[in-house]
Amino acid sequence: MVILIGENINVMSQTIGPALKERRSEPVKSLAAFETRAGMDMLDLNIGPAKKTGAELMSWLVNIVQEVSCLPLSLDTTNSMAIEDGLRLCRQRALVNSVSLQPERLETLLPLVKQYGAEMVGLLWGIEGMPRDANERCLLAVELVYEANERGIPNEDIWIDPIVTPVSGEISQVNACAEFLAILTEIAPGCKSVVGLSNISNGTPAPLRPILNRTYLIMLMRHGLYGAIVDAFDKELLDIARGRRPDIVDIVHQALEGEVLNMSSLPKWQQDYVKTVKVLTGRTLYSHSWLEV
Repeated sequence: MVILIGENINVMSQTIGPALKERRSEPVKSLAAFETRAGMDMLDLNIGPAKKTGAELMSWLVNIVQEVSCLPLSLDTTNSMAIEDGLRLCRQRALVNSVSLQPERLETLLPLVKQYGAEMVGLLWGIEGMPRDANERCLLAVELVYEANERGIPNEDIWIDPIVTPVSGEISQVNACAEFLAILTEIAPGCKSVVGLSNISNGTPAPLRPILNRTYLIMLMRHGLYGAIVDAFDKELLDIARGRRPDIVDIVHQALEGEVLNMSSLPKWQQDYVKTVKVLTGRTLYSHSWLEV
């Protein structure tokens, strides 16, 4: 079963973003309560860079979310002061999202993770930027885990994020994440894996996003995915993660294994998942009309 982290409290959201900026608590509380009822295991509080008012915003946000939800929180910002203020207020063990290999991130965030007994997301973003393939992800993971261990943070407290990129970009990156997950336990025993799942469909038409997210989730689960930051409003995706849709998982696995399927004999929903597997594995070139072909 995948640990699900609700992504919906996000300053970039067109619906909740203005409420965060204007400090309107009711829309935020309503959303946090919904994510909790939907079955999330943790809530991600993403306030973006928030350079000027980040500490105050994170403190306000942590407090009002904890009024309506008992779930652990993932504190998501590049503002280290905001991270610390949030950690100070969290009633349960928090997740710091995220620590990359930029020296300033290591120097400011790793001590906070240790001081507050938090867990951390290790983002595989190196000094030179985005890793190009699974091998570079492995090198960055080893380096990041070493840095954390040196500061007394054990592997069991580290969630590794291999960075999911949009399917409309380089398909090699889409496959590299899955390849990396398959070997993570060998190179970093005890570490967990986590992805920002919705990144896979970023930039695609809104009606097509759910099937991309769901199919990619199944692909990553096949390689041992531990946690995912997801849209709490996608009930079918949540059912997949909880093992309640083996029919969807089975058809995706058949397509991944290259079984010869008589498409004309399949219902449309199964055809759509098979076509989406082909797009995500690079067998079919991505276009906005892949389900219509």
